[in-house]
Amino acid sequence: MSTYIHGTHPEEQERLSLLNTLINDRCISLLDITTGERIIDFGSGLGQFTMRMGILTGPGGYCLGIEQDSAQLAKARKNLADSGLTQVDYRQGNVEDISLGDEEGSFDLAHARFILEHVNHPEKVVQAMRQAVKPGGKVLLLDDDHDTMRLFPEPAGFKRLWTAYMQSYEALGNDPVVGRKLVSLLHHAGLSRIQNGVVFFGDCAGMKTFQVYANNLLGILEGSRDLMLNKNLIAQNEYTAGIKGIEEWSTLPDAALWYSINWASGERI
Repeated sequence: MSTYIHGTHPEEQERLSLLNTLINDRCISLLDITTGERIIDFGSGLGQFTMRMGILTGPGGYCLGIEQDSAQLAKARKNLADSGLTQVDYRQGNVEDISLGDEEGSFDLAHARFILEHVNHPEKVVQAMRQAVKPGGKVLLLDDDHDTMRLFPEPAGFKRLWTAYMQSYEALGNDPVVGRKLVSLLHHAGLSRIQNGVVFFGDCAGMKTFQVYANNLLGILEGSRDLMLNKNLIAQNEYTAGIKGIEEWSTLPDAALWYSINWASGERI
């Protein structure tokens, strides 16, 4: 079974929630959702983006989130109950091995964001997404290529720490650079009319959101600390030096974070 590298402790839930706040507006425009559509969200997590999609479908539409982790699912269901939305639902399931029964082939859009990097078999997820949509339906993938992360001025120890972080994905059988493979995954799943692009996920000193981006970076590295150390991917002193370097970088007046989320979409013909 695939393992989520960051875990689901309360600090990680908070990080994910803030991450949604940062990027949901940038991602929603890619979807081109119209009222009345049926949407399935593979790996819906805390469900914040699932609900955003559900709002766009209107009361006559439907948005189903599939999430394996019970802690994230419970939080998503609480958020949904508080929202009062009736066109959104969540279901527990493994996106690498999912059966939709009579719902297969009934959706207008299948969406997955930050999921393929956390599974051992991303091709199975994309194939399931293809099967979920009707002819003419769209599959949209958004995911990371961690090798594109750049900080400037580069913090002392950052390159060593970031390399170990990417290796921690590989230690779990996951793929830290799956973002560059999205078009290929869609093609091999039989999707057509494929398009691709990026969503900017960066910031710089002086912007009101910069510290949130910096804290998100520190959060993912601190959350995977034990895995990196236990797998001997980095020494404790190297890890500590890398974190200190990022903390010092985040106070610089010319600090900049350059990163992007890769996306690709295809249609089922």
